[in-house]
Amino acid sequence: MTSRKAKFVLMMTTSLIVMAFSSIASAQDATAVEIAKISNGGWIALSCGLAIGLAALGGALGQGRTAAAALEGIARNPASADRIFTPMILGLALIESLVIYALIIAFLLQGKIG
Repeated sequence: MTSRKAKFVLMMTTSLIVMAFSSIASAQDATAVEIAKISNGGWIALSCGLAIGLAALGGALGQGRTAAAALEGIARNPASADRIFTPMILGLALIESLVIYALIIAFLLQGKIG
């Protein structure tokens, strides 16, 4: 119980410190805000590339694991191929839709550059 109480106290103390200094961090003059607006284009481009890369990586890993598990299940019990095939195709379609969603978000972010 003591370590749980210590974690809670540490979390609350950290939260209070962050909230106390957030107003200081937000106090900027107009030139700093304009410079930040100009330099955001590079960060947006980087986030577009990372979104596509991570979505493709995650989608490929998910599809590979899905196909491997389905084929292993069919190999162990060939009579259940009909019951395994349909949920596998549905899962693959949902994984692919998430990758396409990331592509659309990346295109929307790319439109904000410049």
